[in-house]
Amino acid sequence: MPPKKKFLSMTLMDISSPFYRQAHSVDACCESVPAALHDQGANMNMAQNIAQTSSQIGGKERPVPLNFAWLQRGAEPRQAVVPVFLPFRGCPVRCVFCAQDVQTGVGDCQNPDCAEGSRAASVEGLLLAARESLRLRHESGQPAAELAFYGGTFTALPEEDMAACLNLACEAQEKGWIGSFRCSTRPDRVDAPILERLRAAGCGVVELGVQSFADSALAASRRGYTGGTAQAACVLVRAAGLKLVVQLLPGMPGHSPQFFMDDVPAALAVGAQMLRFYPCLVLEGTGLAAMWRDGSYKPWPLEDTLESLAHGWLVAARANVPVIRMGLAPEPGLESAVLAGPVDRELGGRVKGRALLLAVRELLGENAATPAAQFDLQLPRSAQGFFWGAKGELRARWAALGLRTVSFDDNTSPQLVFI
Repeated sequence: MPPKKKFLSMTLMDISSPFYRQAHSVDACCESVPAALHDQGANMNMAQNIAQTSSQIGGKERPVPLNFAWLQRGAEPRQAVVPVFLPFRGCPVRCVFCAQDVQTGVGDCQNPDCAEGSRAASVEGLLLAARESLRLRHESGQPAAELAFYGGTFTALPEEDMAACLNLACEAQEKGWIGSFRCSTRPDRVDAPILERLRAAGCGVVELGVQSFADSALAASRRGYTGGTAQAACVLVRAAGLKLVVQLLPGMPGHSPQFFMDDVPAALAVGAQMLRFYPCLVLEGTGLAAMWRDGSYKPWPLEDTLESLAHGWLVAARANVPVIRMGLAPEPGLESAVLAGPVDRELGGRVKGRALLLAVRELLGENAATPAAQFDLQLPRSAQGFFWGAKGELRARWAALGLRTVSFDDNTSPQLVFI
């Protein structure tokens, strides 16, 4: 294995130099938590200040501070997660895009067509495996983890399964194996009593598979509820004293980039504290696969997806709400099951690179790509891994915007310097 490269505290990169290639590619997982950006009004004021500054340069360099606080945050410590995948368990309907067995890597024994006895036994086996994993972690001296029940509709599980899951969570907390647990469920399967039951059992986070707040998209994907139902469920989760994660599915049937642009602020408005973006993929064995084959559904092109997610990511960052994942985790069998759609192993980094480009373009306003807007950038090293995009794909766009050089230095606040 080649030795890791060592960098100085500051790295200077000229726009005309060879492409920067990061030492480690950025995959779909984006777990770092961005800090608050100033609100849109502050950004508009900054754009006005930049416009005034650029008109008064007179041949002299003028630095303009950038209120990009999210770039200055270091990676926060992550708590280990021990997942229990329960594909299709408790789901009242089968959504056209859903293939949870492939998405989670838990297959045959989780098939909803299995006999009830086999299904119950499989839940028991999954919980036993999770218990053993937690016990071994604790005995090896590792810190308390977070138990996570993913897949299916947790709050609609048969009572026997629900009780078994909560019993494991309670035991694990009593023994110090976990600090809390989280679960994922549907917006139309939560109410105040079930949320109180979860909170009393030690649940700290509820993830709602909202997918979209647009009624037409929800109907086209056979979700079985409305955007109003989803909004009400989000409010209930927060009222119960639980943290709220909203999962969105840009590109689902009936969806559009404009719907997604509305979905992100809608999620923030009802109290989302974390977001997940899962661009819709066509997976073998789903209703969506049949729609794709007969031409009634077309997935979003990758570039459209990247641009839409960049806008959404930036909106969330400005509200101090982290997007904790973009794209499906690379489970065994997933790659071979994808028939079409915007799949990309470097999705997260490519989205963040475009979000930064978008933020600077917005601040330059009418001065973008003009002689008065020739500038250098000084950014923290946290931006170095995604700044140029995959294989330098954003280099030409930065040059067209007016960028001359960029430097990455943790000892300098983000700033734009007009030349």
